[in-house]
Amino acid sequence: MRYVDGFVIPVPKKNLRSYARMAKKAEDIWREHGAIDYKECVGDDFRVEFGVPFPRMMKLKPGETVVFSYIVFKSRAHRDRVNAKVMGDPRVKDLCDPKNMPLDIKRMVYGGFKVLVGF
Repeated sequence: MRYVDGFVIPVPKKNLRSYARMAKKAEDIWREHGAIDYKECVGDDFRVEFGVPFPRMMKLKPGETVVFSYIVFKSRAHRDRVNAKVMGDPRVKDLCDPKNMPLDIKRMVYGGFKVLVGF
């Protein structure tokens, strides 16, 4: 059964280019270590008629937007193996330098998900 790691991240709009560069490097690393798919999606339409819009849920500050990201794996066991390799990759340490992060990592929401429908 496919498995997905999902992220919702508040990102200052002024940092989106920097974030995209970081995300592209991350995509290359995750795919190199076996991830099936990797997506980073920036918020575009938050006018909702039901539910809670992402900006309210994420308590966005002025000038921020939401990035919704996900990485697809063959299974949870595959995800665990890939993520272990990724976390051991020295390139990831460079990407995670708190002085150069284009986002507030403490506000990132993350979780692992079994695919219920699709894929």
